[in-house]
Amino acid sequence: MRKALSSSGSKRPVAAARKNLSALQSGQVSQLLLPFLQLGEDTLDAFEKGLSKAIETDLLAMTVKQRDPAAFEYLRPSSLEEALQYLADLGEDAKIMSGGQSLIPVLNMRLSTPKYLIDIGRVEDLFYIREEDGYLVIGALTKHRDVEFSPLVRKLCPLLIEAVRWIGHPQIRLRGTIGGSIAHADPSAELPCVIAALRGEIVIAHADGEETVTPDEFFLTYLLTSLQPDQMIKELRFPILPETAGYEFTEVSRRHSDFALVEIAAVIDLDENNEITLARLAAGGANPVPCVLEDAEEFLIGKEPTDEVLEEASVLGSEQVEPDSDLHGSVEYRRSLVKALTKRALQTALKRAGGTKG
Repeated sequence: MRKALSSSGSKRPVAAARKNLSALQSGQVSQLLLPFLQLGEDTLDAFEKGLSKAIETDLLAMTVKQRDPAAFEYLRPSSLEEALQYLADLGEDAKIMSGGQSLIPVLNMRLSTPKYLIDIGRVEDLFYIREEDGYLVIGALTKHRDVEFSPLVRKLCPLLIEAVRWIGHPQIRLRGTIGGSIAHADPSAELPCVIAALRGEIVIAHADGEETVTPDEFFLTYLLTSLQPDQMIKELRFPILPETAGYEFTEVSRRHSDFALVEIAAVIDLDENNEITLARLAAGGANPVPCVLEDAEEFLIGKEPTDEVLEEASVLGSEQVEPDSDLHGSVEYRRSLVKALTKRALQTALKRAGGTKG
């Protein structure tokens, strides 16, 4: 079904645009810009230069105050096959929309100007939560809220529920989708951190079939993935956790629902001798992509979870990340958060696993 939507922005005074640029440079920016301001100083400089050029050439639709997307043609497929055919036919001129919680602000600020918007929100093939071959399998269009209250998710992968509860407010979780969050690839987002920690899988569909990729193959850098113009996420696969495993997801942000400065996902399992047999750790917000803290994981295996062991693991974790410095925090501050949150997450995971410390 095709329905053309015409949307054009009205011009705004140059003085207002310059005021917006000044606000950007001073850090007094719209909440909508926060994910882009976490891209590092070089990218921020490029953004400022682009905004300055817009002012000079009277392309004022790119200013912070802009709230109208560029004109596009609206497509609403009713099946996965139809959506994939649209992508195959339209290529780079098209953009997929699922829940729209991240995409709509991007369109409104004209950071993306697709000729076609493919709304897959009614593709019923992509709504599901099920157990399959040792994995918890979740369709890309499943809402955060559905994951949050799913008995099956609670049973098979409770870490995922812990993470989802940090996502925005209930209104956001009612509209946002699990596949959309992964595709957006915000380094501070909760779900990329969880799927990286658990060594999950991302199933990619295209008109000729599908393929399965790992998180380290999928996430390339800030807001950039290996998805090609004719591809879309079909489902996410999370390994089922042992029933005895403890887990924790924690993060620090300036305010509740703000983007995380740093977040940590942790899973720990113990044997009958109180020795660690499984360790899964990942950090978000501290690298361009979710960072698996492999050095800390390897250090923990086979050891009793004493306070000294947890402290050393948290130090190893903080040494592995390579955060950027921005207006929200310095490199040193983010490293210190990784260290503190890693130890905190491990302690909580151990308590849930029935372990002891010290």
